[in-house]
Amino acid sequence: MNLLNSASFNRMEQMLDVAVLRQKVSANNIANIDTPEFKRSDVRFEELLNQQMNQSSLAGKRTNPKHIPIGYQSTAVEPQVIQDQTSVMNNNLNNVDIDAEMSLLAKNQLRYNVIAQQVSHDIRNLKTAIGGR
Repeated sequence: MNLLNSASFNRMEQMLDVAVLRQKVSANNIANIDTPEFKRSDVRFEELLNQQMNQSSLAGKRTNPKHIPIGYQSTAVEPQVIQDQTSVMNNNLNNVDIDAEMSLLAKNQLRYNVIAQQVSHDIRNLKTAIGGR
């Protein structure tokens, strides 16, 4: 039995990966703040995850790949990097707002810290349950 291969651990790992991707995308946006006609990018993930989780169909558990799937089978949700082509912030047609980007970076950092603390807490609990300190 692999204790760290649960759905919640996998989801937290994916959330950490999305936070890293968001950090890279925001850093790229900030680096190109003075680039003419540069269009900022953003990461879309939570909406896609909510859409998948709100599907109300039940699914049978498959313990063998040869089993016939029953009902909805969940698939991994992949983050999407999207570009904002509609807005303009200044005369060079660039749409990066430094204040908004810095705010998004701070929000993303807080999100990352919370998830990392939760992972650390869960691992400590497993370690205690196994008999460690």
